[in-house]
Amino acid sequence: MGKGGSCTGMTPPFSFPLRAFFDGGTDAAGRTHAEIIGWPDVAIEQHHDFIQWLFPLPEPSRAVPGSPVLTEADRAELAASPAARERMEQAAARMLRFYRDNDHWLVPHDHNHLRISRIIRSLRLILGDSAADRFRDAIMARVAQAGASISATSLDYWSAA
Repeated sequence: MGKGGSCTGMTPPFSFPLRAFFDGGTDAAGRTHAEIIGWPDVAIEQHHDFIQWLFPLPEPSRAVPGSPVLTEADRAELAASPAARERMEQAAARMLRFYRDNDHWLVPHDHNHLRISRIIRSLRLILGDSAADRFRDAIMARVAQAGASISATSLDYWSAA
């Protein structure tokens, strides 16, 4: 790990796109973390190739082939980096605001349910159980507040994540 929590101090950033992204670089489309979390809700809903960067997982994305895959080295460095942890917290807060401010996903089946599963699992892998549980609990409170009918499959994924 480089000075100041930098993820790129040990290896060239181009070797590890996720770590470079969390270190202030860009995703495959040339967007920074700050740009993405600054998007209005309509952009969050319309774009489908950013969530894999904000919340990486060890499995390849079926929805967006070629998205980054979280390696164990990535996971360890991101978890140890104060800057990366802060960016993940910011992304989680942005996505939670999106889910609190919008109702369209509060239906039995919606692509946002997959996003929520990804977010919870990624938070658990990188930030730990507490961050993942806080996000999941906030989502479940929103579902309860809305009286929404979410599929049992989605609810099971959220619990397992």
